[in-house]
Amino acid sequence: MTSIERTAYPRFKRLITAHELHLFFEPSREEVEWATARTDCDEHLLAQVLVLKSYQRMGCFPKLDEVPNTVVDFVRRAADLPEGTVPRNRTAERQRTAVRQRAGLSYERRRPGRSPRR
Repeated sequence: MTSIERTAYPRFKRLITAHELHLFFEPSREEVEWATARTDCDEHLLAQVLVLKSYQRMGCFPKLDEVPNTVVDFVRRAADLPEGTVPRNRTAERQRTAVRQRAGLSYERRRPGRSPRR
């Protein structure tokens, strides 16, 4: 049976190794500076970096409560944020839009009542 991590619906692995944390979730200095320019507090900064790194790894935007605590703690320390900083995103749509722009992607919402193009 295929593990849930290898399906078409990306999810975080149950166990994430230290190597995977450094390889996939360690933000560069430039990424932290980019996120800092778009946020106004540590909680939003942490959320923005988590959204960016999760998108880069999984190709989708998970809800913040789906991000494992090990990833949150690792990113918090890598971004030099105070211990106890909790990701908060009242502006989730703006954060996703900023990540899409950074990645050079566009996003078109489907209008209600219309079927997807084929």
